[in-house]
This record gives sequence, structure tokens and C-alpha cells, in this order.
Amino acid sequence: MEIKSCETHINHALDIFVAEQKTFPMMNEIEEEKKLSTKCDYCEEAATYLVANE
Repeated sequence: MEIKSCETHINHALDIFVAEQKTFPMMNEIEEEKKLSTKCDYCEEAATYLVANE
């Protein structure tokens, strides 16, 4: 599972991940050059974090 999230939706993304996967995720900041082309899964803002298994 992989969720891309902006600053506003990071808590929601973490809650959804833990609820579905029953484990705590890795939370990595998206590289600066990829931020512009990567959108948040919950809105149209640029994603700041990648919440994933690994």
C-alpha cells in the first residue's frame, strides 16, 4: 500500500494506512524534484510525504 499526502492530509493518510494494514508505515518525504508532479491522494495539492510499507 502506498499513499501520497500533502501536509494537510498526513494525519488522515497515517490513520487510513494503520486501519487497513494493521501496522505502522514508513513515512518518507518526497524528493524536491518529484514534488511538483506528485499530487496528494486526497486533494490537488503537491504531495509532501509518501506513506508506504517500505
